[in-house]
Amino acid sequence: MYYFYILRSISDNKFYYGSTSNLKQRLYEHQSGKVVSTKSRLPLELLYYEAYKELGQARKRERQVKKSGNARKVLLSRIQNKHP
Repeated sequence: MYYFYILRSISDNKFYYGSTSNLKQRLYEHQSGKVVSTKSRLPLELLYYEAYKELGQARKRERQVKKSGNARKVLLSRIQNKHP
């Protein structure tokens, strides 16, 4: 399986969007400061993820959410309504 995921920085309340083939390992890398783009924003929480059969699908979803303000807004609104 491949994953598209969203992390939220607890320290600055900003979001990080990514994709990976091993979600558990990738979360460990983020939390232990091994990922340059999130290292200064620790601690992080896994806010959301989607599973896909192919890496290309997960990467496509990541690009869609990163590039489309509307897709990002709709997804974050849906997530935040589930988790106040």
